Amino acid sequence: MAGAKNHDYHILAPDIWPFIGALAGLTFTSGMVMFMHQEFFGDLWHVVLWAGVALLIATFFGWFTKIVNEAQRGDHTPVVQLHMRYGMILFIASEVMFFVGWFWSFFDFALFPNTLSEVIGGEFPPKAIEAVIDPFSLPLLNTIILLTSGTTVTWAHHALIHGDRDGLKKGLWLTIALGVLFSAIQAYEYAHAPFDFGGNTYSSAFYMATGFHGFHVLVGTIFLAVCLFRAYKGHFTPRQHFGFEAAAWYWHFVDVVWLFLFIVVYVWGGWGAEIH
Repeated sequence: MAGAKNHDYHILAPDIWPFIGALAGLTFTSGMVMFMHQEFFGDLWHVVLWAGVALLIATFFGWFTKIVNEAQRGDHTPVVQLHMRYGMILFIASEVMFFVGWFWSFFDFALFPNTLSEVIGGEFPPKAIEAVIDPFSLPLLNTIILLTSGTTVTWAHHALIHGDRDGLKKGLWLTIALGVLFSAIQAYEYAHAPFDFGGNTYSSAFYMATGFHGFHVLVGTIFLAVCLFRAYKGHFTPRQHFGFEAAAWYWHFVDVVWLFLFIVVYVWGGWGAEIH
């Protein structure tokens, strides 16, 4: 029959959400630029920035809802799921390279302080840093929390594969709670840190690396919360649960990055400095 589907691929119909997403990205970044140049744009940045945020949130809800509906209709065939896995792997790889840039800058500042002698006094951490955060206090606690959350999300995954929906929900609840606890402890750590953002290479590299990781923890927590909501609606099955699998992969990536941050930034980066 003409027009009958005789393949396993999902051909997407024309949709408005990619255009709205592109418009949201343009509006949001324009608002951020205006915020950084308030002397020229005045208070207009408020309108543009928050309009961009609203469009981004609308895009997330609208576009992701469509993807969930596609999965529930059976459009995500094994072939489609395979390609989605490739896409998630490439996305995580791009995020890895994102953090490579922060680690690169941190190592550059730490290993070659003499090249910036006028800025940091030829030593690292710079002379302007009177004390660093004790790596074996709150950072160690957060390390234990994240490693534990990696265990609970794996428990949830295995429970789903074996048809244990109660175990899936409990594992997700615990993982989300641990993610929220990690963010709360990091916020407390920032509020009581012995150095401010900017002003020298150590503090800039520290806050950019750990701060962007904290943002990824927040995104991962939201990702898992959506999975929990879907679990209560009975969306996942042992054979088809890529949405949850992608969230679990992302969460494990966040765990691994934190281990490197803890070892490099907190332990090695502040070695020999005064402990706060």
